[in-house]
Amino acid sequence: MLNLRSLCDAARAVALLGLRIALALPFYRSGLTKWDGFLNLSDSAVYLFTEEFRLHLFGHEVPYPFPATMALLSGCAEVTLSLLVLTGLATRPAAIGLLGMTAIIQLTVPDGWLTYHLPWAAMALTLASFGAGPLSLDRALRTPWRRLRESLLPAR
Repeated sequence: MLNLRSLCDAARAVALLGLRIALALPFYRSGLTKWDGFLNLSDSAVYLFTEEFRLHLFGHEVPYPFPATMALLSGCAEVTLSLLVLTGLATRPAAIGLLGMTAIIQLTVPDGWLTYHLPWAAMALTLASFGAGPLSLDRALRTPWRRLRESLLPAR
């Protein structure tokens, strides 16, 4: 018979997995649009950062500095950080990275705060606070590393 604690632990594991998927997918899909094949940045990504995207700062629209570099960094970060969150590897730092990207996106598209940016920020903060949960590479790799560390370090 399942006890209440086991049921709560299972629900927490599934909820954290669901949060990881929900946060990772929009960033991953957006990141893929910035590439024309492996390590080939698309012209449209550079165009967006050069001509379309503007930072909304203190009532002014400011062009992105170094737009080609920003497009490259954005494409790399969106794909890499979302895959880390999705697999549950280095989840806390990756979630903080996606939170930072959400803040920059908010400065670029200020009207999207209610429908997109607020939920993304909430999901990223939750994952940064609670970690990936038991259904993750973080958890799977933690046990072997702990055993190795205990075997190498003398007992206290």
